[in-house]
Amino acid sequence: MGTGANKQRLSTGLTGVAGEYFVAAELSRRGYIATITLKNTENLDVLASRPDGLKTVGIQVKTSQDSGKSWVLDKKAETHAKENFFYVFVNLNGAEKQPSFHVVPSALVAKFCSESHREWLAGSKRDGSARKDTDMRSFKDPSNKYLSAWHLLGLGSGNAI
Repeated sequence: MGTGANKQRLSTGLTGVAGEYFVAAELSRRGYIATITLKNTENLDVLASRPDGLKTVGIQVKTSQDSGKSWVLDKKAETHAKENFFYVFVNLNGAEKQPSFHVVPSALVAKFCSESHREWLAGSKRDGSARKDTDMRSFKDPSNKYLSAWHLLGLGSGNAI
């Protein structure tokens, strides 16, 4: 690729699809069974399983083209706290670097989104007026606590090389 291609931004749709494929590839590389779901599967992008099939988890993938530590969600994230449901937040890190993955249990995402939104809503606009409620939420991992935390999926060690 030439230098001009490196500066070109992906569409939102391609960014999301790239993240899903990177997550499935990383899970496969680690020895797990991973499949990308059809687009009409609400809130579920990847299914991952132990090779013996004894445990399966559902994954929602959120992808950023850059290397930031914040991802946009909607208010549904506050209610999707399920034991075998996880978020994998992907940073594509531009075209020249490998992506990074933040693996977070859905219960932690739900709690973070709920608490941070409540704090934001309690604040005020620059002009001092009250903020209006919105469906937008965000998740942040500023300390990289969940960076490459694949063990949180609870799938065991896989058969990775």
